[in-house]
Amino acid sequence: MQQRLTIIGLGVNDLEVANDFYENIFGWTKLPSSNEGITFMQLNGILLSLYPKDKLAEDAGVSPEGTGFKAFSLAYNTRTKEEVDEVFVGLTQKGVKIVKQPEEVFWGGYSGYIADPDDNLWEIAFNPFLPLDEVGNAQP
Repeated sequence: MQQRLTIIGLGVNDLEVANDFYENIFGWTKLPSSNEGITFMQLNGILLSLYPKDKLAEDAGVSPEGTGFKAFSLAYNTRTKEEVDEVFVGLTQKGVKIVKQPEEVFWGGYSGYIADPDDNLWEIAFNPFLPLDEVGNAQP
């Protein structure tokens, strides 16, 4: 199996609310392949899909119940510490739930966390050991 990730699928409680967040707060654009039942957004190398949580659970054959920490986070890396702060200022002005303000972290970077409407954690980070190319792909 090739080392690859094609789509990150997020099960959401309300597709309309999730679409509003990702389109109007993050400023991302839906792909034409999106419809009233699912949303696709092209990221730098993968797709993000938003799909009703109960339908995603049904498709996987599991219970949609679950609360608390989801044991994963998504990351948006920046090119500088200052850019992390700029992103947080913009998200704060838009009323986004701030989970943890940016700070110097033990591994040598600078990061903080926000939550989307379904409490999916997004780390907004600057990692001095992981440069980004012109489109935002990590360059190990």
